[in-house]
Amino acid sequence: MNYTEVFTPTAAAVLLGGIIGIERQRSGHFAGLRTHMLVSLASAMFVLSCRESTTDAVFDLTRVVQGIAAGVGFIGGGAILKTGQEHKVQGLTSASTIWLSAAIGTACGLGQYPLAVTSAVMTIPILTVLRPIEDRIGKQNKDS
Repeated sequence: MNYTEVFTPTAAAVLLGGIIGIERQRSGHFAGLRTHMLVSLASAMFVLSCRESTTDAVFDLTRVVQGIAAGVGFIGGGAILKTGQEHKVQGLTSASTIWLSAAIGTACGLGQYPLAVTSAVMTIPILTVLRPIEDRIGKQNKDS
């Protein structure tokens, strides 16, 4: 593997993870820019390192992807907090975006750039446009 074959997917992973991370950072969440960039980069790196180092790449790549999904899900679990208030849980969206960043990095490592870019682009409206709608629905439920 030459530097271009390594640089392109890792740079794409960092850039796309950063897009999500910027939104999370601007919204004041603990898992922000650097976290999302590093999770995405690490996922791409796991895929790239396995892709070129084995003879049975298809089988091993499925195991790597499975490990990334489970491992990052565990890390995201650390972002979820149950507060003292009854039925109040915080951090589910942050955990989801960490997991999504890992998936985007994985797609970059596999060379599936249209999937990675489309996923990152779709994430921003989900996080920004739907937040006020979600807040309004939550407020209406409290007032009822």
